[in-house]
Parts: sequence; C-alpha cells; structure tokens
Amino acid sequence: MLKSMTGYGRTQKIMNGRDILVEIRSVNHRYYEYSSRVPRTYSYIDEKLKALLKQKVSRGKVEINVSINNIEGRDSEIAINKGVAEGYVNALRSVAEELCLNDDITLSKLIKLPDIFNVQKTPDDEEQVWSDVADVAGEALEKFIEMREKEGEKLRADVLEKTALILEMVGKVEELSPKTTENYRNRLYQKLSEILDGKDIDNQRIVTEAAVFAEKIAVDEETVRLRSHISQLVDLLDSGDAIGRKLDFIIQEMNREVNTIGSKAQDLNITRLVVDMKAELEKIREQIQNIE
Repeated sequence: MLKSMTGYGRTQKIMNGRDILVEIRSVNHRYYEYSSRVPRTYSYIDEKLKALLKQKVSRGKVEINVSINNIEGRDSEIAINKGVAEGYVNALRSVAEELCLNDDITLSKLIKLPDIFNVQKTPDDEEQVWSDVADVAGEALEKFIEMREKEGEKLRADVLEKTALILEMVGKVEELSPKTTENYRNRLYQKLSEILDGKDIDNQRIVTEAAVFAEKIAVDEETVRLRSHISQLVDLLDSGDAIGRKLDFIIQEMNREVNTIGSKAQDLNITRLVVDMKAELEKIREQIQNIE
C-alpha cells in the first residue's frame, strides 16, 4: 500500500514495573533520517530502536521519543546497614551507663538515625528492558504505519485524479494536431490564391509544404511516450512499494515530453493545453514529495 512520509504513532504501557511511553513521528525527507530521544541510562536500546524502525521505513525524517519511568520502589533494594546500627547501639548504651540513664533504645528510634538504611538501585536486566520497550515501540510503529498508509491513500487518489486529467488533455492534443496541419494547408492555399490572382496554383507544392509543416509540428511520438509514462505512473501507484523516487523520475520524463509538445505547438489551443498539463504536473510533483 502507498505510504505518505508523514505519520505519527504513540503507545504507553506499564510493563515489569516500568511506565514506558514511545512516540514516533516523521516528515518528508529525500532519504531515511533517524533521530531519537532516549533516557541516558537506557542509551543501549537506541541502536536496536533504529534497526526496528528501518525494517518498516525507507524514506522520511523519523524521530522517536522514549520515556521510561520506574514505578516507585520497584528499581531499588533497601538493606539495613547493620554495622552502623550496631555502632549506634553500643555508643548509646555506653553513654547511658556513664550518665546513669535508662536504656530505652527501640527500633523505631534507631531507624531515624542517619545512614541506618542502605538504598541501592537494582541493576537493569537489559534484555528484559529491551523486550518491554520493543513491545511498546512495536505497537506505536503499527499506529505510525497505519497513519502513513491512510495519508498515502489520499495522496494516491489525488495523483490519480490529476493524472486522468492530463490523459484527457493528451487526447485533445492528439485530436487538434492533425487539424493544425489542415488549417495550415488551407491558409497556404488562400495566400497563394491572393498572390497569384487567379493563376493556376501548384497543388503538389502545397501538399509538399504542408507535409514539411506536418513533420515539423508532429507530436505523435511525444504523446505516445506521454501515455506510456502515465501508464507506468499508475502501475507504480498500485504496486504498494516504496516508489517516491521512481515517481519523481517519471514526472521529470512527462514534463520533458510536454515541453517538447509546447515547443512544436503552432496552435493556440494546444499551447493552452500544454500550460494546463504543466500546471497539473507541478501539482503532482508537490504531492509525490510526500510519498515514501
């Protein structure tokens, strides 16, 4: 299916004690360009994310944002610093004996003293982290591709509409071209009649001159090639491949044929058709800039 280079996808899930958010967005670009925002402590997943996106995206400026927040307490291990606690107890009892005080040391009072607890961050299981992020990123990527496909279908319909209009104008050029020769022949005969003032006119000379003129303005080859390019364009639109660059080349070729028709045109109606065809080709060119 035809895809636009513009897209957006977002997914957020809680997995294994982590709140993971992945956002993917893209705009049109001549080539594939990847950029990311990943928490520094999880930078090891960046290359894997790049490879994941590259499997589905061939063109466009793609940016992925990843947010990973550990649910409170799930990423830490808390232990009692027994050595420090024992030191506090011994010191307090020693003071109590010396000052003849009651020994009222309790656990609730002891844990309020500094450095009793030792809090350590639990080491990440990198494989598990990547598995979870890949799961969330995969869903975001599906939404991203879905949006690209919807936009691509709109582009396809618009390009096909403009292509059909160009094809219709090509038919009119093919219809008008022979009439241009006939009109030239009639004008030439009338002009010679006025110059010779009733004398015999060399009809063979008129036929020869008209044939030379017809050869000069003939656009049969151009319209045949133009029809062929239009057929290729339609086939590409239906192929479902990444076709943006190929379409750009075909539009260049179509524009070349239209320009040649314009340079040969000796009829105002054909000239107007050429102007209209070039206008439609420019609109198509603008549209395909956003096709993957």
